[in-house]
Amino acid sequence: MWKGMRHDKEVNRAVLVSVETFDPGVQLSRRPGAGRDTKRLHRVLRKLGFKVDIHSDLTAREIYALFQKESKKTVEGCFLAVLSTHGEEGCVFGADGGPVRLSRIFSYFNNPHMEGKTKMFFIQACRGHELDAGVEVETDAAGSEDTKDTFAQYQSIPIDTAVMYATVPGYAAFSHPLGAVFLQTLCDLLEEEGGRGLELTRLTTRLSHRVAFRFQAKGRHLAGKKEMPCLVSRLTRDVFPFAEPGKECEEKGLSTTSLVSTDNIRPRKHSIS
Repeated sequence: MWKGMRHDKEVNRAVLVSVETFDPGVQLSRRPGAGRDTKRLHRVLRKLGFKVDIHSDLTAREIYALFQKESKKTVEGCFLAVLSTHGEEGCVFGADGGPVRLSRIFSYFNNPHMEGKTKMFFIQACRGHELDAGVEVETDAAGSEDTKDTFAQYQSIPIDTAVMYATVPGYAAFSHPLGAVFLQTLCDLLEEEGGRGLELTRLTTRLSHRVAFRFQAKGRHLAGKKEMPCLVSRLTRDVFPFAEPGKECEEKGLSTTSLVSTDNIRPRKHSIS
């Protein structure tokens, strides 16, 4: 199912949830660029054969209800979700400012409807307030509440599921009026002949490399700061969710290729997602 939609009942599905504007009185800033990300993801995923639904500026309650409903629908082989909003470790925020616990969202998909299906979540949201200066640091955070929340979140991820976060625990993710580097780079890869045919973990490795090594923020307070995506996988097999049908065997035989990006992500003034 690629380059055009099938008309049978079971198809690969994608759900895009984006909060750009928060309700009046909510102390969370507007996220210009979120709409641009959603539109591009919609276009790219439809070309790859996904049935794509867009949901904008939902409240926390509405986000829970949406994913509970989506988890009970049939899919051909793959379900993909994108959550783009403000967040902190373990949760993201609805348009009403209410917290949405990611562990609860993930747990919905641990059911017979999704058994044996590939589940993918891409989370464009902050996981804390630290800024990545691109250097290694040591920490004594083991046993902290944030660490416990992280483990609880990971334990809720069902089998055959991969979760890709825009950033590592405790750190901020960047957004921009022209789109978030994490989601825009994902789209770049899916539009490339050599990107969409990759096995999923290889695709996400290439995504991490491009964001980590090709991006740095600009602006008075954020100049030079970096972003490092983070993958958590409970996949039990190789999956090729974006490959053209019939080419999986060919892609499995691909040799290791360079991770260096051929495109240039120009530094621009960024804000915190």
